[in-house]
Parts: sequence; structure tokens; C-alpha cells
Amino acid sequence: MKSQGAPRDTSYDASEALEFFRSVGTPQEIGQGKKIFAESEKGLPLLLMPNRMYLLLEGEVSVLMNDEPIATVRQGEVFGEMAAINQAPRSATAVAKTPCRVISLSDRQFHAALSKKPRFALALMSVMIGRLRETIGRLKGVPTGDGWREAAALDKELLAEIEGQLRTKARFRFGEGKIIMREGHLGVALYVVLEGRIAIRVGDALVEKAGPGGIIGEMGLIDRKPRLATATAETDCTLLAISRLDFLKLVKENPRFGVSLLAAVSERARSMAERLQAATHTARARMPGA
Repeated sequence: MKSQGAPRDTSYDASEALEFFRSVGTPQEIGQGKKIFAESEKGLPLLLMPNRMYLLLEGEVSVLMNDEPIATVRQGEVFGEMAAINQAPRSATAVAKTPCRVISLSDRQFHAALSKKPRFALALMSVMIGRLRETIGRLKGVPTGDGWREAAALDKELLAEIEGQLRTKARFRFGEGKIIMREGHLGVALYVVLEGRIAIRVGDALVEKAGPGGIIGEMGLIDRKPRLATATAETDCTLLAISRLDFLKLVKENPRFGVSLLAAVSERARSMAERLQAATHTARARMPGA
């Protein structure tokens, strides 16, 4: 079974993760067989019961979807971060496969730690993007229908701040119908939409559209692997290009940008996972004898 945690990427360092989590959290023991969180479970921030993210210090954790094992979390790996960042319902269940020690962080603790150690945003994004790549790769073998979602967007105030920090050197214009990034090509920047709309396709399937504030191309920037999607300008567009160096500088100077970008990646990963789950369920239902 494939591991759910950090992929083998130079952006992720288990010792850095431990330092990050220990800066605001404390270890706790979890008994074998205990459920850490449950699929569809939603945090209650107003009741001081938010979704939490975890770093596994010792042991193994099984991750299940629809009661079927889909991954194993091992020592030094982060899990549960997507629902914690967005405070959205859990997409899977986590159960202690062996006696475990973990450090968990609430959303407030995570934001506090990120303001002290902004570089960890890059490491956490590498974890999330590794999972997103795996999901998109599996989507290519399953008919997914014609549904698409609106990409998560930065708020206007944050967008203006980032544009001001990068100035005009990072602005690029693309005419209607122009391909901005192509599936299979290497990426060197992520883009934030300033004006216009962009269509994003995986293979022949339209999966997202992005308007002002929308973010695209973050996977290639973080893990420096070939693009898994093609982005085309639906209208004349103006984009803000952010290099890896600019990304690190922005997160350091403006931690809110790091949190917003992580939230956008989390929403994209959740959407793709739900799309894969629905497509797989439909495919199974159509099988003879189902």
C-alpha cells in the first residue's frame, strides 16, 4: 500500500516538520485501533473543536475511504492537513494501526507556527501536491463526465498586496484562446489571475475555471515535475507570474499568502478526490453483476 504522507521531495524534511509542530504543539499518545478522525466529520471552531492536522512521531496510521484502506501514514509524515486548513468535512478516516505518538495542531496553532517558520508552507504544499498528482493520475483512467468547479481565489485585498510586492515585472498578458501552460511540459512558475478567465483541462476533461484571484500552476512550481493539466485563456487575460524565489519571499513577508495558497491547493485536492470517488463509484455501478 502506498504511503499517504510526505512524498520524496526536497521541499519536505521530517526534522523541519518536527521543529514546526513542536514550536506550538505537544505530543500525545493514541492507542492501537483508536479512530483519530472520521470521514465526513466536520470541526466546530466556534465550540473550540476545530479540525486538527497531525504529525506522526511513532507508529503507523491507516487511512480509509468508504471503509477501504487507501494509504498508510508512517513516522515523520503529516496527515489530516487539508480539512484542518479549510475546516471542511474530512474526506477520509484515520485509525491508529499500531500504538502511536502524534503532535496535533489546531488552525490557530498552525497559523501561529507559520508566522514563525514560513518556509514550512513550501514543505506542506509538497505533501499536498504529491497527493494531488496521484489523484489526477488516477483520474486519467476513469471517465469523469462534464462537471467543473470554480477555482479557489485570493481575496481582493491580498491580491492587491501581492501585486504591489511583485510590481509590473511579473505581469503577463495572454490573448483569448492562448495556451498558458500545457500538460506534460515542465513548469517554472505559478500564476495568479488578475483579469479574465482561464479554463483548466486534464486530458480532454474540463475540471476547473479560474477568474480574478484564481491560482494555477502551483504543482510544477513546487515539485518541478511536468504539468498534469492544460490551461487556456477563455478571454483576454492578465496574469501575475510567481517564481519559486518570489514564492518564498512572499510567504516570509506575508504569511497570509502562504495560508491562502495552501487553502487553494487543499480545495483543489479535495475536489479532485471527490471527482475520482464519484467517477469510480459510477464505473463500478455499470459493471455487469453490480
